[in-house]
Amino acid sequence: MRLVELVGVRLALPANTPVLEIREVENPCRTMIISIGAPEATSIHCALEGIVPARPLTHDLIVNLVDVFESELQRVVITDEVEGVYLAELHLDTIEGPKVISCRPSDAVAIAVRTGAEIFVSERLLERNGQMPETATPVAEASEDMMDEFREFIQSISPDDFA
Repeated sequence: MRLVELVGVRLALPANTPVLEIREVENPCRTMIISIGAPEATSIHCALEGIVPARPLTHDLIVNLVDVFESELQRVVITDEVEGVYLAELHLDTIEGPKVISCRPSDAVAIAVRTGAEIFVSERLLERNGQMPETATPVAEASEDMMDEFREFIQSISPDDFA
């Protein structure tokens, strides 16, 4: 399993389809896109923005049920993709011991965002469906390269350059 982070929810063009974008933590250039439904996209967006609805949304209700039954969401795992349909699991610690519940990735992420649970993707799935841009460099390397170029620029200019 690979730890990932939620980059966000966006619309994929040209169809304006909501998608979930996740990025591998260890290799931040590798991302994975999962198509999701509009209600789930809205739910994730609301949670990310800290918007609290007047009445609990379905994912808020699930979080409340987990709390009432003295359980805790340990992690979310996006496990597989079968014929274009992604599969996920909620891994819970309950009074009766660990429990795993099958669900859609969009629901799992919507719940994870609300609880702060970590999100994982199976390594096999990430290898198969992860996207790695040809020219991508990790964010830390790109930032250092940019700083080096900026330092060179600063050292090469003089006040006469602005006259």
